[in-house]
Amino acid sequence: MQFRDRAQAGRELAEQLRVRRDKGTLPHPVVLALPRGGVAVAREISRVLQAPLDVLVVRKIGAPFHEEFGVGALAGDGPPLFDEQTLLRLGLNEADLAPVVEREQTELRRREERYRQGRPAPELRGRTAVVVDDGVATGSTARVALRALRHQHPEHLVLAVPVCPPEAAEELRREVDDFVCLHQPRLFSSVGEWYEDFGQLTDADVLEALRGE
Repeated sequence: MQFRDRAQAGRELAEQLRVRRDKGTLPHPVVLALPRGGVAVAREISRVLQAPLDVLVVRKIGAPFHEEFGVGALAGDGPPLFDEQTLLRLGLNEADLAPVVEREQTELRRREERYRQGRPAPELRGRTAVVVDDGVATGSTARVALRALRHQHPEHLVLAVPVCPPEAAEELRREVDDFVCLHQPRLFSSVGEWYEDFGQLTDADVLEALRGE
């Protein structure tokens, strides 16, 4: 199974979420995208659910020798969440990653200011927070996002992604009230392999989606 692009994946996810909404299990939803890639998926979900769209900025903490290899993540003002088993396997500790964490905290704040443009974060009490990304690989980024949201006391917390390996899915189910995933392939190397078009999005793309354009 391969998605044509993020928009198609979003529409397919939206249909599953619409059924839940119509059954009353998705009360007062707010759609929170993990930028940048998750925004194009979440945009379609927001349209179908007729729910507000916002962002939850999360930054991956990459290994010093390979930035794309995630060993942890940051969200909001909370402390970094590290994958302790991966750190042990790589012979790293939190002190080794301090420069990476500082750099990613700076970028996280820059993106929050850029995307929000002075708007406050949405109030989640009494609402369903639907967290959306374009896919999950290790789950570390999604996990830190979900834990940050728990502190905001939403009535329900939902994670919706087009694709996720079974091992990560099993762990993420423990973090949410509902987990919606269209495809859980056992052979999994990257999120991008499950899309025909997986072009990178820009800040301008995110702002356009948030404006409803």
